[in-house]
Amino acid sequence: MQEMTEAQKYVWEGAIPLQIHLHESEVTTVPPPPPAPILAPRIGYLPLLVSLVKPHFSSALPPGVDTVWFEYKGLPLKWYIPTGVLFDLLCMEPERPWNLTVHFRGYPSNILLPCEGEDSVKWSFINSLKEASYIINGNCKNVMNMSQPDQVELWHSVLNCNLESYQRVSSKLKLGSFEDEYMGNINSSPEKSQQNTGETDAPAQVKIGRIPVRLYVWTVSKDFDDLEDAPQIDSWDKVSYINRPVEIHKEEGKYFSLHDVVKQLLPEFFFGSNFTNDGDATSKRSAEEEENSTKLSCKAEIAEIKLVRIQGIEPKLQIPFSWLVHNLMNPEHFLHICVCLKVSEVSTT
Repeated sequence: MQEMTEAQKYVWEGAIPLQIHLHESEVTTVPPPPPAPILAPRIGYLPLLVSLVKPHFSSALPPGVDTVWFEYKGLPLKWYIPTGVLFDLLCMEPERPWNLTVHFRGYPSNILLPCEGEDSVKWSFINSLKEASYIINGNCKNVMNMSQPDQVELWHSVLNCNLESYQRVSSKLKLGSFEDEYMGNINSSPEKSQQNTGETDAPAQVKIGRIPVRLYVWTVSKDFDDLEDAPQIDSWDKVSYINRPVEIHKEEGKYFSLHDVVKQLLPEFFFGSNFTNDGDATSKRSAEEEENSTKLSCKAEIAEIKLVRIQGIEPKLQIPFSWLVHNLMNPEHFLHICVCLKVSEVSTT
């Protein structure tokens, strides 16, 4: 079993203070109930908070069958995206506490997939784990063949944010064999790593791993200096979702960086080396495969990275990608990356 790092501990202990309000249309008491203060784990999911939220509002609810969902400033929140990722994506300027609205009626099935509570979240998590296993190993046999006790312990470790228990079970799935080899390579030549910017466009490359990545890209057309001036995401149509593995390449004397990942996932908006913001500038690629590809490749455009967030952190693009994978990956073995791009059309005259 791998030794846990300090960064991993911070990720698993990370939480977002929420202030959850009952939607005014569902309030049946005067005065209305006060908001519910809840500390939500970053690696958790919003439906898992219902057991804490419902008792707070139960006396104020109208009669009927519960169909619980959450929204932020009118945007229904996708329940299968980890809470920390939703926060990083929708709050350019972090809002603490994060004010969310809960609904117990009127489920927006035209926007959100059906959710039957914890069971739906659990199976969504397991399916993501199978997908990650297939990307890394070429099959998902280890996940499919998990014993029932191991599956229960794995899920409970996520529910309880218990990293030690999680590592004990997940180590049996053999999903992280690339990490030690690559980290060892970086640690053995720190001076070389600092002297290079992560470029890997030379010959002699050897593919040493495929990393499950979920990339969330939203674009703005107007520039902004302060995050509080950034435009609000008010529709999921404004977010392009890329679910594609990253192929890690190893080259003598160089490392594979976050910058390399951006180039690999967003090639259509990457023109040369037009870097701003400490080496940030970049481009864009399709998302949610067929559907989102039209969002990203319609015009000749160039994009500048305004923000990259992973687990609430805004890393430099030069950071070794293997460090991010080793330390900031979510429990289902996907690395979730939120990217904001300022997009401009390229002059053809």
